[in-house]
Amino acid sequence: MIKKIFAAVTLIALMTVAVVQAMEKEEQPDNLPGLGVGLKAPDFELKNLEGKTVKLSDYAGKKVMLNFWATWCPPCKAEMPDMQKFYKEAGDDIVILAVNIDPQYDVAGFAKEMNISFPILLDEKDKVSTVYKILTIPTTYFIDEKGIIRHKYLSALPIEKMREYTEDM
Repeated sequence: MIKKIFAAVTLIALMTVAVVQAMEKEEQPDNLPGLGVGLKAPDFELKNLEGKTVKLSDYAGKKVMLNFWATWCPPCKAEMPDMQKFYKEAGDDIVILAVNIDPQYDVAGFAKEMNISFPILLDEKDKVSTVYKILTIPTTYFIDEKGIIRHKYLSALPIEKMREYTEDM
């Protein structure tokens, strides 16, 4: 009888440990294309529309919304007004870096037409989009102050998600 009680108590204790460990387990990397949530965001260096070199590491200690897009992409065009509105409302709290993957087109004209004032970077040799494993656009990464990818969004990003993801970092 004592052996049965001991076995039952041991079984319950092991199950409790398993449940607690499962609950404490950190968020698993997602299965969406691109770099996974929880990874350190790779640094990069690109030129902006004015020809100035910009690095991700220039914004260490700040929250960064890193967006990959193209001028010919309808969902990219659809999200631009919300990104501009979010850029204005976020002020200095959040940095938006919009990485354009088709700089052979008139990106400056597109930005002017869309009234965009947030930084646009030109990935002329597809180096950054390759490092970030961009397969679909738009793709947006939300990077915290420590340089860790906290969220990833594939498709046109509504302003509500921009607010939610940046508050949650």
